[in-house]
Amino acid sequence: MDASRGQAHIAYIMPALCRDCLARFHPAPRCPVCRSPRVIRHEEIDDLSIAHVDCDAFYASVEKRDQPDLRDKPVIVGGGQRGVVSTCCYIARIYGVRSAMPMFEALRKCPQAVVVKPRMQAYVETSRTIRARMEALTPAVQTLSLDEAFLDLTGTARLHGASPAELLARLSKEVEADLGISLSVGLSHNKFLAKIASDLDKPRGFSVIGRADTAAFLHDKPVRIIWGVGVATQAALESAGIRTLADLRAWSEADLTTRFGHTGARLWHLARGEDDRPVNPRETPKSISKETTFDSDISDPDLLQGHLWRLAEQVADRAKAKEFQGRTVTVKLKRADHHILTRRRALPEPAQIADAIWRAADPLLAGMLSQAPFRLIGVGISDLSPASGRDPAGDLLDPNAARRAAAERAADRIRAKFGHEAIVKGRALR
Repeated sequence: MDASRGQAHIAYIMPALCRDCLARFHPAPRCPVCRSPRVIRHEEIDDLSIAHVDCDAFYASVEKRDQPDLRDKPVIVGGGQRGVVSTCCYIARIYGVRSAMPMFEALRKCPQAVVVKPRMQAYVETSRTIRARMEALTPAVQTLSLDEAFLDLTGTARLHGASPAELLARLSKEVEADLGISLSVGLSHNKFLAKIASDLDKPRGFSVIGRADTAAFLHDKPVRIIWGVGVATQAALESAGIRTLADLRAWSEADLTTRFGHTGARLWHLARGEDDRPVNPRETPKSISKETTFDSDISDPDLLQGHLWRLAEQVADRAKAKEFQGRTVTVKLKRADHHILTRRRALPEPAQIADAIWRAADPLLAGMLSQAPFRLIGVGISDLSPASGRDPAGDLLDPNAARRAAAERAADRIRAKFGHEAIVKGRALR
C-alpha cells in the first residue's frame, strides 16, 4: 500500500462511539452492536478533553422524575400570575414558553401547562449527586450553577481505561438511568467551544467541535453565540457594524480594544476559537441571589419580612450547596412603577447561614418600606469566598448568634433526612 492510499484509508475510518452501549466501531448510521442511532462520529473524538455538561430543563426534569404523572405534560416551574418562569420542560417550549418569561405570558401561550413551585432542596440534592459522579471522573470540575459544569478530562484515559468521550457518554447514560435526569454534553479543546457544543443538540445531545473544524464552524455565526454577549453588548457591537464572528475577525485586536476595552480583546480571541481559560474547580462566582415577583403589590411589612426570610433561606441553601460564604448582603425591591431600589450592608464576618443573611437584610428592607408598595423583592450575598466552616460566634450586641447558627445547622440535618418542610420558621408562614 502506498502512502497516499494509506492516508486515505486512515481518513475513512473515522472513529465512532455508540452513546447507548458504548461500543467503538467504524462510522455507520447505526451502532452495529445494539442498532442505536445515537452515534458520535468525529476524527478527534479521542483527542479532546474539555467538556461542558448541562442538565436538560433541570428543575422541570426533577419535578417530572418525582411526579411521574407529569411526564407527558407541559410543566412550568415558577409561580404566580406576575412571577416569571424559572424553567420549563421541552413540551412547554414547543408552545413558545421560555425561562425568565413572565408567567402570564407563559400561560397565555400554553394554558394547559402544569405550574409547579420550585423545590430548591430537591434540586440541590440532585445537583450534589450529579457533581459527585463528575468528580469521580476528574477532580477538575468547575460548576457554573446547579445544573451545569465544565470538566477537564485531560489525562483520565489511563486512569479509567476509556477516552473522555466514552467517560462522558457513560456518565450521561448512568445519570439518566439512575437519577432520571438527561444531560447534554459538549466536547472540544477549550471552554468556549465546549459550551457552544453542549447547546447544539438539546435535549440528550452530545456534540463535538474539534480543532480542525473550529474555523469552519465559527465562520459566520452571529455574535450572540458568544457566552456573555447579552442584549446591551450585542447592540453596541451592531452599532459598530459587527453582527457576525466574521465581522469581528475583520477588526484588529488593537481597534477592538480601543473601541470596547477588555471586552474587545476577549471577543477578538473568541471569534477565532481561542480560549486559554483553565477549568478551575475553585473559581468563585460573583454573587448568589434569589428574588420573587408578587401576584399583587405588597405594602404589609410582615408579608414582606416573610418573603425576605424565605429568600434568605434559599440563598443560604445555594451557598451551603456550593460551599461559599458572602460578606455583603443586598436587598432589591421593585416599586409598582418599576423603579428598582437596592441597598447593601457589609457583614462583620462572611456568612452563609440564613439567619445572618436575614438579620442583615431586614433593616435594609425596613429603610425602604416608606416607598411601598412593591411588586418584587430579592436578596443576595456577594464578595464570596470559600466557606470557612465558622459560623457567627456572637458578641455583646448579639450574644445569641452562635446558638441560632447551631439551631439552623441542626435544622438543615433534619431537613436533609425528612424533607425541606420538616422544620419551618414561624416568620416563613407570614
